[in-house]
Amino acid sequence: MCRPGRNTAYDGDVVITKAQHNITPLASAEPVTENPRKGILLRILSGFLFAGMSICIKAVSGDIPVGQIVLFRSAFALIPLVIFLWIRTEFPRGLATRRPLGHLLRSSLGAAAMFASFASIARLPLAEATLLTYLSPTFTSIAGVLLLSEKATIWRIGGVVLGLTGVVVLVWPELGHQDMDAGRMWGYIWGLLMGILTAFALIMVRNLSRTENPGSIAFYFVIASMIGGIATVPFGWVMPDWYALTILVLAGLFGGFAHIAMTLAFRHAEASLLASFEYLAILWPVLADLLLFDMPISSAFLAALPLVLAGAALAAVDGHKSRSLR
Repeated sequence: MCRPGRNTAYDGDVVITKAQHNITPLASAEPVTENPRKGILLRILSGFLFAGMSICIKAVSGDIPVGQIVLFRSAFALIPLVIFLWIRTEFPRGLATRRPLGHLLRSSLGAAAMFASFASIARLPLAEATLLTYLSPTFTSIAGVLLLSEKATIWRIGGVVLGLTGVVVLVWPELGHQDMDAGRMWGYIWGLLMGILTAFALIMVRNLSRTENPGSIAFYFVIASMIGGIATVPFGWVMPDWYALTILVLAGLFGGFAHIAMTLAFRHAEASLLASFEYLAILWPVLADLLLFDMPISSAFLAALPLVLAGAALAAVDGHKSRSLR
């Protein structure tokens, strides 16, 4: 069981220092084993694996429907997740819950965020879709003020202003064209929706983490995502060839092992130390666009990058200060 205030994160593919993947690190009551170097390496590895997952999703998004991708990503991520929980003696007993409706709401929000995220990846360069995930702390700050009556500090206001300014900078060139690319605009819309849904999911994770095992939060999120994926069958699925099937399986395995690597990182180093390595993860999508997908990096992305990352950093500083005062 995770004790609030230590390394409690948000949640599967979101948490409070790891908002961009809607993932709940499976923290426990065990004390942190201080090994910062190992924790940093595991955090970098988790970012690399998450990037591998996104690359796989991008690679098949032109041929495989989003709902089908969500199912494969969730189903094959469940395999390493269940093994990990079983090794830690948290499966199946750790899945017991006294708040099924809370899990239902949180898991539904997380699953919807995953759909929106994958739809954004399908329509945008991977670097731009990934950059939009860094807006989650910004939207979480707004949700905290509106829903939880949290104080609107200067750090929080600054983070929101910088983050939203970054979005305007990123999208503005597209708005200025008469021959606006509708698919690209929908990619931005899906990315923004992902950030909003993730923010609400994180608020729910904060609430659930007070009484629920983090393993159960992650498990039910994956199950809800699988159900959501299956529900899209009537809208048309395709029979993947062996290449696409392999990529889909890898997407799920990369996501599952990335989740575990992040969990282990939080066991070896404090969240405050690992937070700065969140921003290294943007490097992998940039390289993927240049080397794998032959997509140039736009000037709008380069201009928006420091604004969005600075906004996320200020939101993280505000969250750290708030927790320090408790």
